Amino acid sequence: MHCPGSRRKGIGKVQSVWVLQHTPSETLGTIEDVLRGHRIGFEYIETHVGKPVPGEMAGKAGLIVMGGPMGVYEQAKYPHLRDEMDLIESALKLGRPVLGVCLGSQLLAAVLGAKVKKGERKELGWHAVTLTEFAAQHSIFAGVAPEFWPFHWHGDVFSLPKKAVGLASSRQTSCQAFRYAKNAYGILFHLEVTRGQISQMLSDFAEELREAGGVAAEITAQIPRHLPDLAKIAGDVFGRWAKEVRS
Repeated sequence: MHCPGSRRKGIGKVQSVWVLQHTPSETLGTIEDVLRGHRIGFEYIETHVGKPVPGEMAGKAGLIVMGGPMGVYEQAKYPHLRDEMDLIESALKLGRPVLGVCLGSQLLAAVLGAKVKKGERKELGWHAVTLTEFAAQHSIFAGVAPEFWPFHWHGDVFSLPKKAVGLASSRQTSCQAFRYAKNAYGILFHLEVTRGQISQMLSDFAEELREAGGVAAEITAQIPRHLPDLAKIAGDVFGRWAKEVRS
């Protein structure tokens, strides 16, 4: 999918970012509205249908890496993951803003030298996260409540990369978000989800949920309680990241 840039009188050049997509259900979600609102174009690279990963940033102003069911350590099975890590490394060297979500955060962590491994159990559904003091003052999470309830769908975890700063944790997972340098962020939980995405993930990954002992109906029932607040937080957080792209 391509969101083309154009010039309008009185408005500066439109920026554009790559978006690496690994599965149909894990799209930009609410990030898309934020990008459009900041006049940032985006181009999906759909690796799940065999689209090749770009070998360089090619003038793109930033990089977003979405979630997916594969693991960083499965590069023999999914060779495009190595290409994605090369592109992430290229973006970091150029100082371009990077946003890694779920699998994307794991790939970013691995590029930075952190170990990514299977967690003791999967963290699926709605679970509270707590922000660090640093996050509340010096990151895209500034001004967000110290504790909130995002959506989770991951089985892998990672250690905090060297020279990165931890931003959030949950009761089960010590590193839920981090910042590297000034504009590279890894977020393990799903801040970007919409009601439609949640429904599709519950359907697409139903077997995984059953194996983990989760109940789709219980997760769905909590959507009205958590999703409105999450959407507001997402708008603020991704809006700040978008400003990094614009700058």
